[in-house]
Amino acid sequence: MLGASLGIADYIRRAQTELDRVDKAEIEHMADLVYRAWQEGRFVFLIGNGGSACNASHMCEDLGKSTLRPADLKDESKKRLRVLSLTDNVGWIAAVGNDCGYDQIFVQQLMNYGSPGDLLIAISGSGNSPNVLAAVDWANRHGLTTFSMTGYGGGKLRPMARQGLHVPLDDMGMVESIHLTLFHWVLNDVYARINREGRYAAKPMA
Repeated sequence: MLGASLGIADYIRRAQTELDRVDKAEIEHMADLVYRAWQEGRFVFLIGNGGSACNASHMCEDLGKSTLRPADLKDESKKRLRVLSLTDNVGWIAAVGNDCGYDQIFVQQLMNYGSPGDLLIAISGSGNSPNVLAAVDWANRHGLTTFSMTGYGGGKLRPMARQGLHVPLDDMGMVESIHLTLFHWVLNDVYARINREGRYAAKPMA
């Protein structure tokens, strides 16, 4: 826990240092995958545990709502991003956890919802969460695109996912914060592409 040993000024400086270490191409690739899912009408699924589950829920809400202009929220004809956080169905999670085991809570949902070409974003600071690994393994075997968001050494998840964003830091709180910070750039980039705004305003649709 970096905050237990660092004062606030040093903690903020450390966060900036860790943000600078992240591979910018990995962040841009995440935005490319989300935008492609929107273009092709594919589902984007998000999974994670604990703080990463909360990040998955947050990312899902933002991708569903904030890729639209405010004026378009009530437009029934507006093309929308199909996005679902598998962390949010408490009844299903409890039933599967009780009947099949907690390692099955995400993969059982994917078996109902997932199709080839969909995108699975798997978030795990340690990279070793059994339920996340089970879902990514199934997704890889059934034609989904898998993208990991990891910390520490990346665990088993980083090499298992087809692509990923890695924060090479042994501090769960800061890893989770960096994941969410970088996601907000991805969100803004996808919004700008969908709505032809900002640096995409003068570019032709790809």
